[in-house]
Amino acid sequence: MATPAKRKSKGAEAGESSGSRRRGQRSVEVAEPEAGTQREGASRFVEGAILRISMENFLTYDNCVVYPGPHLNMIVGANGTGKSSIVCAICLGLAGKPSFIGRADKVGHFVKRGCNKGIIEITLSKSPKNLTITREISVTNNQSTWFINEKPSTLKAVEDHISALNIQVGNLCQFLPQDRVGEFAKLSKIDLLEATEKSVGPPEMYKFHCDLKRFKNRDRELDNAIKEKTHNLEKMKQKNARYEQDVERYYTHQRHQDKIAILEKKRHWAVYECVRKQYEEVKISRDHQKAELKGLKEKLSPMKCQIEQAEKQCRMLDNQISEKTAAIRAASEKCKQQQDALERKDRQIEEVKRAFRNKREAEMDRQKRMENTRKMIEDWQNELKNTDNAENIQPQLDHVNSTIKNLQEERANVEGSHQELHRQKENLLQEKIGVTGRIEQFENSMNMKEENLRRRFRDTHNALLWLRQNKDRFKRPFSEPIMLAINMKDQKYAKYVENHISSNDMRAFVFEIQGDMETFLREVRDNQKLKVNAVYLATESCAESKPSKPIEELYRYGFFSYMRELFDAPTLVMRYLCFQYRVHEVPVGTEKTRNMIERIIKETKLRQIYTAEERYSIKISAYTNETVSSNTPLRPAQFLTVTVDADERKQLENQKSEIDRHLQSLDSRLAELSEKQKRLEHRDNELRQQKKELLERKNKRKQLESKISVKYDSLRQMEQDAINLEEEDEQENKKIKQINTEKVQLVKEITQLIKNCITLNQQKTALVLQKTTAAFHKSNSESESKAAIVEIQTVERQVMRLEKEKHTLLEKCKELLRKAEQACGVRAGEKVPALLSEALKHSPNSVEELDALLSEERSRASCFAGLSASVVEEYKKRTDEIEQMTLELEKDQKELENYRKNISQVKERWLNPLKQLVDQINERFSSFFSSMQCVGEVDLHTENEEEYDKYGIRIRVKFRSSTQLHELTQHHQSGGEKSVSTVLYLMALQELNQCPFRVVDEINQGMDPVNERRVFDVVVKTACKESTSQYFFITPKLLQNLTYDQKMTVLVVNNGPSMLESRKWNLEAFLRRRRRIQP
Repeated sequence: MATPAKRKSKGAEAGESSGSRRRGQRSVEVAEPEAGTQREGASRFVEGAILRISMENFLTYDNCVVYPGPHLNMIVGANGTGKSSIVCAICLGLAGKPSFIGRADKVGHFVKRGCNKGIIEITLSKSPKNLTITREISVTNNQSTWFINEKPSTLKAVEDHISALNIQVGNLCQFLPQDRVGEFAKLSKIDLLEATEKSVGPPEMYKFHCDLKRFKNRDRELDNAIKEKTHNLEKMKQKNARYEQDVERYYTHQRHQDKIAILEKKRHWAVYECVRKQYEEVKISRDHQKAELKGLKEKLSPMKCQIEQAEKQCRMLDNQISEKTAAIRAASEKCKQQQDALERKDRQIEEVKRAFRNKREAEMDRQKRMENTRKMIEDWQNELKNTDNAENIQPQLDHVNSTIKNLQEERANVEGSHQELHRQKENLLQEKIGVTGRIEQFENSMNMKEENLRRRFRDTHNALLWLRQNKDRFKRPFSEPIMLAINMKDQKYAKYVENHISSNDMRAFVFEIQGDMETFLREVRDNQKLKVNAVYLATESCAESKPSKPIEELYRYGFFSYMRELFDAPTLVMRYLCFQYRVHEVPVGTEKTRNMIERIIKETKLRQIYTAEERYSIKISAYTNETVSSNTPLRPAQFLTVTVDADERKQLENQKSEIDRHLQSLDSRLAELSEKQKRLEHRDNELRQQKKELLERKNKRKQLESKISVKYDSLRQMEQDAINLEEEDEQENKKIKQINTEKVQLVKEITQLIKNCITLNQQKTALVLQKTTAAFHKSNSESESKAAIVEIQTVERQVMRLEKEKHTLLEKCKELLRKAEQACGVRAGEKVPALLSEALKHSPNSVEELDALLSEERSRASCFAGLSASVVEEYKKRTDEIEQMTLELEKDQKELENYRKNISQVKERWLNPLKQLVDQINERFSSFFSSMQCVGEVDLHTENEEEYDKYGIRIRVKFRSSTQLHELTQHHQSGGEKSVSTVLYLMALQELNQCPFRVVDEINQGMDPVNERRVFDVVVKTACKESTSQYFFITPKLLQNLTYDQKMTVLVVNNGPSMLESRKWNLEAFLRRRRRIQP
């Protein structure tokens, strides 16, 4: 929260249960009515209003009775007098939990210290008889005992009575204790709507809202269930559709199996009939074959003589063919030799031509080389004329050598200086690496602190990154979050600083001027929606202020330092902490300090004291001038556990800067030496090049003379190697002509040999034809003879086979007849049953047709193989499931339609009254803000009308004309602005009067006087109307000249060691005494 450093700290009431408090008895009482009778004017109390509150041994009270009025009850008293104890009694006495109050976590902690039992008794207005609820709290077992109208009861029964009267002590719109005032602004829009419905809405409104959320959830569940069931049903139907084919295939397979069984039975009879016919046919064939065998044996004798004559003629013709074949082979071999000789002559001609071409090319190449050699000799002779003599070049060469020697000495000196400077630079770099490493260790420590900030407060870390990137947008210096800026001198003292500085300020940015802070908050809060804190400094600075007492004077109490001396921080942060938290005046002590604490409080008049493990706060009552102290244990440090030695880090940074300066100087000198080295090296290269050129010029004349001499020798040799191409051409033609003459003779010889081969082949062909004819006749005779023998043998074998087959078929017929009768289930000699016989008649009679049908049926049956009866069972079972799921789906759809009708009806009954209620609240809320020259609005907010669990009440306020309406949140508005908004919203609810009473505890603490007076006027005016419910307003202070009303009840809470006991309090006696003193 952004607040200026000029702000004053709130006077928060110290916890009444602290062991360091010592108080007298407390008493708040109005004249108690007689037992069994109602208070005067009780009829003005609304149903459920509080008529009486009694406390015994509760917190700071020994015994106290409070009688509130029916309208506005103003409970006033100094801090620590016990005002909030009354609020605690109301909450716990009406079945509230300790967490509703926000003080202690166990109900036993609310019993006065030193007592074993505490009692709360509350009387509520109710027709026809008032309701008295009593709660006895036991410290021993932290348990409670309940009574209703002095009769033992249970917590559940008490809660039922409380709920029937619409009392909701856990609802911040009805019951807002001191320690939970800040939680109202933290309520989300959804929580605020529910709290408002419970507080001022009709009894059925919140129920309708819950019904709508429940109906909507059920609607979603049904819709998802219907989608899922529809999907599953479709999948099951698709699966069954696939299974329908399998089921049909199963039944088809069964039909094929039945048909196969009939065909197999018929096949037995068909096979038997077929074998019987074969037996008759075999018997006839055997007789026929015996007659045929006799005729074949008579035709075989003449064929043997013809075969012998044909064999003699074939042997004579074979001898003649062999002679002709040998003659043909000899002539062919000689012809091939002549052809090879002819090919060799062709190759000789080609070699002669190739040799002449090579000589012609060699001559042309020789002439070209001679021309090139003459040209080179001429060029070198011209160059030789222009070349200097060696005597003219030597003096120049000596001068260049001397200059190179001097230059090398100078380069050696420069290189030595360069190496020395480079060594110095390496030493400095090593030293810089060591210093940089130690600085990085400090930076890592800072990074650890920044990582801790990022993990715990991500929004603050994001704002820090933005701030670092936009430093130029700010006019004056600023500081990063205080937890990063503070550096503990010793880690063990971090807990004192963290317990002294609030968590909000630990992560706050510090600005020097308000304008920079507003610029920062406008960007990160309004634009980026980040939850960050920021503060700005006042003109006053306490950073250099000295403490009121020197620390030396406090050594005797165990103090060793003021808090400011325990840490380092930028001047901007230190100024803020000294002004806001007075760290320069807060001493830190040891265990010795704790042992002397009472003496220290009495003698030093210090306001904040830290011992080894505790923090002590000392205040002086404005009413009794009594010193009141409270102590709290110190929390362990969380943010400042990482320490950095600032002096050592500064020394290292200075050392690094000095090293950088020396390195810069060395780099400059090294650059000068490098430049000089380059110049010397460039001059050395020039001189060496000049020396090289002089040496080349000196040796060039000798080289040219030698080259010219060599080339002249080469030219004379090439002239001697000349070739006469005309003679070579004439010799080539002679050689080719001689070879062609030899080729003609070879061609004539080859032609004669070919003619001889043709004549011999013709003679051989004639002999082959004669032999073929003789062999053909022989082959025919042999074939006929063999055929006759084979035929005789075949017939003999057939006769034997048929005889054997006849016997086999006879036995087979007997066996097949037995199997056929057995397959049909009949005995030997019996007839086949009529039904089976009829089925067999409709089947084919031939085995082939039966086998074909069987093969076909088996093939068809095999197509449906792999299916079992379980497929059919599963299909039937899934069909039943589909029918069942279809019924369930129809039922869910009907239920969904009913729920949507119910949603529509309940929405109309809930939303319209809710809008009217919000409009009424907005009208009153806006009116209250207008009366304070501010702007406020309340509206019903939702992103989707069908998302009933996302509905919420949005409060938007504007306290300055220069700003826009902003939603009320725990971060955007200041503490006073949140308090004003909270109380005015509660007052807007007050007139709607649905709850019997409201409690608001010290909500005016953060308000400025102007807003406090305006809010007080609104509270009095609103809460004192006849139509409103009971209202409890608890405050430690009141402004002067406020407006009061006759219907108000003011309850003043006093305390002190000389207070009267409640039973001795008599207001009438006090008034009579006053009248006697001052008539």
